[in-house]
Amino acid sequence: MFRKNLSVFMLASLGLLAVSTAAVAQSSDLAATPPMGWNSWNHFAGKVTDADVRGAADALVSSGMRDAGYIYVNIDDTWEGERDASGVLHTNSKFPDMKALADYVHSKGLKLGIYSGPGPKTCAKYEGSYGHEEQDAKMYAAWGIDYLKYDLCSFTQLMKQQTGDEHSEKAFEMQKVAYEKMHKALVATGRPIVYSLCQYGWNDVWEWGPQVGGNLWRTTGDINDHYDRMEQIGFSQAGLAKFAGPGHWNDPDMLEVGNGGMTDDEYRQHMTLWVILAAPLLAGNDLSKMSPETLAILTNKDVIAVDQDKLGKQGDRVWAEGPKEIWAKPLSGGAKAVALFNRAPDPKAITLKLSDVGFGANAKMRDLWTGKDVTSTNGAYTVLIPKHGTVLLKVSQ
Repeated sequence: MFRKNLSVFMLASLGLLAVSTAAVAQSSDLAATPPMGWNSWNHFAGKVTDADVRGAADALVSSGMRDAGYIYVNIDDTWEGERDASGVLHTNSKFPDMKALADYVHSKGLKLGIYSGPGPKTCAKYEGSYGHEEQDAKMYAAWGIDYLKYDLCSFTQLMKQQTGDEHSEKAFEMQKVAYEKMHKALVATGRPIVYSLCQYGWNDVWEWGPQVGGNLWRTTGDINDHYDRMEQIGFSQAGLAKFAGPGHWNDPDMLEVGNGGMTDDEYRQHMTLWVILAAPLLAGNDLSKMSPETLAILTNKDVIAVDQDKLGKQGDRVWAEGPKEIWAKPLSGGAKAVALFNRAPDPKAITLKLSDVGFGANAKMRDLWTGKDVTSTNGAYTVLIPKHGTVLLKVSQ
């Protein structure tokens, strides 16, 4: 096992990473609330094109998602072409003019995101940024890019080659240096670019992500459109709340809402868990073919407000009994969002004791999914929740 938390002195003395409070301050100016938008990978994967991205931008506007807060249109892997003799990375035929695409997205009141990684190759074996960090960052800024997802991928091979073990302490330091190098390159461009670290939660990234300039960092491996995987990822986030806040967020991966592999109740649980976690809300579905139910889940303004609350606090588990759980998230103004989760394959009654979340018997409660006020009896609220379902309450005194 690698050491989880080296001291600043040791890092500096090794010459591997100068932990910079300035880097944290610069990053906190971006992503004051968890980023919201859309990413191409979950639906289009390697087939994404310029036309698909323009279509997604159009759909974000026409569906009302932009006005609900979804402003980033993020291109994932497979946009990259080849580098020329000067090292300049060109786009491939699917993306003939990235600057024109950025201009189009910006004309819609949206922002454009892109993808790369610190290794020689991306996950899909396209050109990475290794050895060209400053060059690529300048190119992104010139295009008008607003968000960079930076995926570890082939850099793990370099870590293994240079240290003999990609899980060694030296390999861990290599990883930190690589992420900080791109952060510095982005800052040097003068353009505000949200920086998303994608390295699957290795090495307790939540402990050092802000120090290398990360605005968000993946805390897990990849999600997929199945309840078991979403559940495993989402509920494993308990205990990480103290590492999140304005400008730096834990990222349990993108939303699968609307991709067809879960029921509407399961998607509501997915969305509820993500907003309680103050997670980035990056939709990954085909925006041109959303059902009314999918759109309603993604655009419920009261639910989104929990995620985007200015206090910037991540929620955590406060009670659990078998497959039944209650999580709470502090909100500005002294209120709390309280989520009741049924992880069982059959309906379950769950009782919330208001005292367990810091409120008296006369607290006000509003069900954010139904939009209706609910009341307690002797300081307790009991509700029957369908299998894999959820209730999300806003509780205030």
